Amino acid sequence: MRMEQRLDTLPSKEQIQAFPVFKNLPMQQIQVINCLEQCHALEQELKSCAVLGFDSESKPTFKVGEVSTGPHLIQLATLDKAYLFQMNDSIWDFLKPIFVNRDQIKVGFGLKNDAHLFRKKGIELNSVIELSKCFKAFGLNNPVGLKNAMALLFQVNFPKSKRISTSNWASKKLSPAQIDYAAADAYAPVLVFEELLRRGLLPKEIPNTSLKLRIRPSSTA
Repeated sequence: MRMEQRLDTLPSKEQIQAFPVFKNLPMQQIQVINCLEQCHALEQELKSCAVLGFDSESKPTFKVGEVSTGPHLIQLATLDKAYLFQMNDSIWDFLKPIFVNRDQIKVGFGLKNDAHLFRKKGIELNSVIELSKCFKAFGLNNPVGLKNAMALLFQVNFPKSKRISTSNWASKKLSPAQIDYAAADAYAPVLVFEELLRRGLLPKEIPNTSLKLRIRPSSTA
């Protein structure tokens, strides 16, 4: 999804609106997982990934003092597949080794809140790269959101629907719009990560040496 043209400054909202709309993974490359049997069938596939796009969704809370019971959906993605996990206790147990694994990088935007929710579940996220802070080379010292990152790196309009983002993520049957939205939020960060890696703009402190060699095979570092 590379573009020949490079932007050095953040485009305006009007410019972004005029960009071509982001092309998500096709539905046949998005898998919704809601039982342990599906998890086990994917185990080796997931364990082999050096880098995973990562995000989570929770059913919104509307009442004052209401505490979220989320995340209700966890999204992981590679360059060619997205995995949407509808969470329950057994799926939490299955995914925990991936979250704590220092040999698998999890990349995403706005992951601080995700980390907070995970800690409440007794899980510490390891080897996480917060991509919103990787744009200082563009003169952007404040965190950059996913929509702006996609516009800056790829000149595409990454749609963000408030209606879908605040929909019921605890629903047993997700709508096609929810599935598309959730997959994009994990898939796009992988594209951003790969492009920042290609341009040499990732943080130098990639979590560990063996991992660095897996994602940068040409590097001797």
